[in-house]
Amino acid sequence: MTSTTEPAGTSGGAASDAERPSTWSTALVTGASSGIGRAMAHRLAAEGTALVAVARDEGRLRAFADEVAVDVEVLVADLADPAQLARVEARVADAERPVDLVVNNAGFGTYGPLASLDVDDETLEIAVNVTAVVRLTHAAVAAMVPRGRGAVLNVGSVAGLQATPGNATYGASKAFVASFGESVAGELAGTGVTLTTVLPGFTHTEFAERAGIGGRKVPKPAWQTADAVAATALDAARSGRPWVVPGALNKVLVSVAGPVPRRLKRVLAARAAKGM
Repeated sequence: MTSTTEPAGTSGGAASDAERPSTWSTALVTGASSGIGRAMAHRLAAEGTALVAVARDEGRLRAFADEVAVDVEVLVADLADPAQLARVEARVADAERPVDLVVNNAGFGTYGPLASLDVDDETLEIAVNVTAVVRLTHAAVAAMVPRGRGAVLNVGSVAGLQATPGNATYGASKAFVASFGESVAGELAGTGVTLTTVLPGFTHTEFAERAGIGGRKVPKPAWQTADAVAATALDAARSGRPWVVPGALNKVLVSVAGPVPRRLKRVLAARAAKGM
């Protein structure tokens, strides 16, 4: 394994993956230092896919690079910073070093009534969860369509399917990811390039702990591991599916929520956000 570095700015299942032929030569994964992004990167590495690992924490990225047996290019970047985001865009668009798969996984959430939150943090959340996704998706498809091949995998959330008091900006940002991804997937039909949006539910990651939801009274069957989400997401991307909800319970909840009146859904979502 070799590792190269760009200048800084501001698993289970691996054995079976090793038997699977690599779908992509090189994948760029944002938020690769932890959680779902790290699980995806591990699975891709097990298949023999070279990686461009993107995150803010250089130490964690280098530790990950030391764990896997493929080439890992460490690209340290804060996607809320326009200049650093531009460096990642340039790497995605680099025709001399083509990327076959772009995973837009980086994101964060803020929780609580909007009036009590720091508006600067809310706009940073939009920058990472929305602006970076749009710019990196644009860079990816602009480079891939002329080649006639490639894939984008955007990580949304079931939180984007329902307005949730106390979770307004995060839910709205993931609603954008869902609608944006489904639309672009339709535009890409027939080009040889695909876009898949994955919508996880409750997942055991540092994200959940930082957001303060790790200890909530969420039914045990509702939780998934990051590796399980990663496996479902990557399988969907390989198949070119535009949309996937991991987990049987999440699928059921999403399907039955459709006929429920919006006012009732808001009330139930608000109760869930407060810890049931």
